[in-house]
Amino acid sequence: MVRLPAPGRRVVVRYLLPSGQATDALGELLSADDETVVVDGKRGIERIAVSDIVAAKEVPPPPAPRPRRPIGG
Repeated sequence: MVRLPAPGRRVVVRYLLPSGQATDALGELLSADDETVVVDGKRGIERIAVSDIVAAKEVPPPPAPRPRRPIGG
């Protein structure tokens, strides 16, 4: 199994889709066991089979939102 940080940390998990294409899940690691990794990201909660995982790592928190500039200013 790929080494993952403790639940509650922000991670990116690269895994294979049934088509064979790779995709990423980016978000908070909710849980991980011998069969499934669960990530809560922008696409919602993703349950990923450990056998489909290609790589995974902890990532830093997202950047702070940029302040909005006034229109016409």
